[in-house]
Amino acid sequence: MVRALVVELTPERAHLDIHLDSDLDRDLGFDSLSRVELLLRLERDLKIQLPEQAYANAETPRDLVRAARVSVASEADAGEAFVIRAAESEPLARADHPPASVTTLQGVLAWQAEHNGARTHVLLYESDAETPSSMTYAELQQGAERIAVGLVAEGLQPGDAVSIMLPTGRQYLESFFGVLLAGAIPVPIYPPARPSQLEDHLQRHAKILANAEARLLITVPEGRSVGRLLSRQVVGLKAVVTADELTQHTGTYRPVNAHPDDTAFLQYTSGSTGQPKGVVLSHGNLLANIRAMGDWVRADSSDIFVSWLPLYHDMGLIGAWLGALYYAMLSVLMPPTTFLARPWRWFEAVHAHRATITAAPNFAYELCLAKVPDSRFEGLDLSSLRLAFNGAEPISPRTVRLFRERFAKHGFEPEAFSPVYGLAESAVGLAFPPLGRGPIIDRVGRDAFERSGRAETVGTDDDALEFVACGQPLIGYEIRIVDDAGRELPERQAGHLEFRGPSATAGYRNNPEATARLFHGDWLDSGDLAYTAGGDIYLTGRVKDLIIRAGRNIYPYELEEAVGDLELVRKGCVAVFGSRARDTDVEQLVVVAETRTTEAATLTDLRLQIEALSNDRLGVAPDDVVLVPPRTVLKTSSGKIRRAACRALYEEGRIGQGPRAAWWQLARVWLLGQIRSIRSALRSALDLSYVAWCYLAFGLTLPVAVLALTFQGDPRRRWRSLGGLARLLLRLCRVPVVVSGLDTAAFERCVLASNHASYLDGLLMVALLPEPVSFIVKAELGSHPFAGWFLRRIGAEFVERFDARQGTADAERLSKQAQRGKPLFFFPEGTFTRYPGLLGFHMGAFLTAAENGLAVVPITIRGSRSVLRSDDWFPRRGPVAVVVGEPITSNGTGWEAALKLRNKARAEILRHVGEQDLALERGLS
Repeated sequence: MVRALVVELTPERAHLDIHLDSDLDRDLGFDSLSRVELLLRLERDLKIQLPEQAYANAETPRDLVRAARVSVASEADAGEAFVIRAAESEPLARADHPPASVTTLQGVLAWQAEHNGARTHVLLYESDAETPSSMTYAELQQGAERIAVGLVAEGLQPGDAVSIMLPTGRQYLESFFGVLLAGAIPVPIYPPARPSQLEDHLQRHAKILANAEARLLITVPEGRSVGRLLSRQVVGLKAVVTADELTQHTGTYRPVNAHPDDTAFLQYTSGSTGQPKGVVLSHGNLLANIRAMGDWVRADSSDIFVSWLPLYHDMGLIGAWLGALYYAMLSVLMPPTTFLARPWRWFEAVHAHRATITAAPNFAYELCLAKVPDSRFEGLDLSSLRLAFNGAEPISPRTVRLFRERFAKHGFEPEAFSPVYGLAESAVGLAFPPLGRGPIIDRVGRDAFERSGRAETVGTDDDALEFVACGQPLIGYEIRIVDDAGRELPERQAGHLEFRGPSATAGYRNNPEATARLFHGDWLDSGDLAYTAGGDIYLTGRVKDLIIRAGRNIYPYELEEAVGDLELVRKGCVAVFGSRARDTDVEQLVVVAETRTTEAATLTDLRLQIEALSNDRLGVAPDDVVLVPPRTVLKTSSGKIRRAACRALYEEGRIGQGPRAAWWQLARVWLLGQIRSIRSALRSALDLSYVAWCYLAFGLTLPVAVLALTFQGDPRRRWRSLGGLARLLLRLCRVPVVVSGLDTAAFERCVLASNHASYLDGLLMVALLPEPVSFIVKAELGSHPFAGWFLRRIGAEFVERFDARQGTADAERLSKQAQRGKPLFFFPEGTFTRYPGLLGFHMGAFLTAAENGLAVVPITIRGSRSVLRSDDWFPRRGPVAVVVGEPITSNGTGWEAALKLRNKARAEILRHVGEQDLALERGLS
């Protein structure tokens, strides 16, 4: 059976002498998916149920024979659906989560153990188990205390680092909190795929252990044998111990005081090369992020979270486990090896437990689409899922579409699919989509995007790039997109994504150089490229993965996916990267693709196919196509392509053949690279010139405006003079304004209410409104020497925001003003923010309208925020649209009537503004 699959996959290997001790990886070229296919065939044809350890541990056919001998024959065919069956139990009662006064992870566990001690916290599926074992909050607390006693007995001191290299299981959960209860810092690292790889695996992790200054390593029993080896490489590593050994120590647990600013754990970014980067996360960071995510998705104890995500990864550790622990939701955990061996068990568990939340990277959804037959999902019911997060790696629009289509017949609600964005430097979560909205896929013009980074929407028939919306910033977080000089960019312009928020890391462990590169003032550089549109974030790639070729910005993901779809190329095993040509600064486009074929003519044809595909998709041919055998393309522990590491191997001449080099080709590429550099410099110069021109135009029109205000006595003439100057300034600054609804609007005896997005909004209203209005502005501006004089001259009314007595008097004054017939103009948000979104509306405008029988005219301003943002005096070109709505009248007076006016006006503005509803997300409506 092994030989048959080898011949099927790689006919060129038919001559190999395949025997029981042939190495499945090294000798036969089996990757993880080929291994899964082999074991599935064994189970199906031999009518057996192999243990899941065989998927991870078997290295030779002889290992498979041993596994088959000890397996229990199954009467049913191995293809029978729903191996997993939920343990019979009553639904859990509602439970509260810890209050804000709980400020550490230790405090969260102690609170849950005290208030919900007997409540089931985790249902844990061990390998091959059809029913899970359970763990309550009290049992987790007790087990963690036993580990803590053992750690202290081993000489551990508060503040020491302890590395945990354990598979998903009870021992991992107890060890993680045991380290915390001992006052130490957990450092999760991933375990090896197979025991035979343990020594090599630990040697690769020596840099992480040294950077973390780990004093102890908690691992599996097989790991103790290499403790002496590691102690020579990791200065300060005292011992390698197992969880069982730690629990053998006797003694009484003595609590260690913890502070929210203490380091909760170190998250090492996967695939790190050179100096490791360990993200320092405090208790305050973690709880702020958990609470922000929970508030956004309205998590509570009625939720059930099914996860196979590894607990050494932030998405699995924080998002799945610690988030469930905090909100007292049931956490159903299974090892990652279970998913990799039998992907359908993921959704069997969702079905069996009626899970409401699950999460995975994009590759997991793709694996279920590509490798699991429909028969495995027969009878599956996914209707309980309200959230299926997709994050931690680039999200494929194709996967989003196909997964929703295929699983809709199994009750999967399309709106449950939730692309999200986060990174370890923000704990885990940074942007989530609104509940119930579903995914949005943006189609943008390829040429404009690759040449200038402008994400212009195009139709279905146009050559386009597609990007999936990854949500909007969580409450309390901010995101901005900046250019290379750190200046904020308008919507639909790609640049560097920076963020700040309550869970932002303080830096990297013992790595001041990387920490310095991370911070730009109080903003953190995510290392990602993105653009925003309508408040959503669209990730376009990693900065380090961007390829600048022939004057174009090329993102590798689309070409990697397309090449991976070729028949002879191993899907998911393609790396596209830029490499500096030898002796020049010219960047070449390199494609490295794994294939099992070795026949020369076939390889030549495959290279031609890849070149044609690159020309078709990107408009440029690769400078080098390197076809390599399986397991050559390097990946991280979570399956991401390590493009930088592949590039390093390529440039060292240790991967495939060297790049094709001819002097005329290098000259051509060098020239195109110079053109791109010139374009970039010219673009920056034009941006600065535009800013200078705008301020010059403002400086020229301002004195004329002052003269008009000073010497023009008639308020109407004064208003029209200012309106003409405002329109002239907008034209000089090349800010096109499209207005609708103004021609038919009537402004007698009314209140005008508009959203507030920018410093430009008042100028726009002066330019557009044909008759004078009284702007309602905060009293603080009245004390400003110039602004106060200017506003008084245009008839503004000042209102007190903080003095209740004065505020009442101001309200009476506004009522009298309204009765005289002059329109009152309110910005009911009261302020504006730099990030898109409609804030909650204050009631003053609507109470004034209701009490005086006035109509409310809603006005929507769209685009001004991108032209000039809050706290930013660097204007950008961009169009502005203004929509004047139909008047909204009230049928009564008082609070209820005003509330109805507010809700109708706000709904109308929200319909046109194209931004998220921040009042809804913040619960202010």
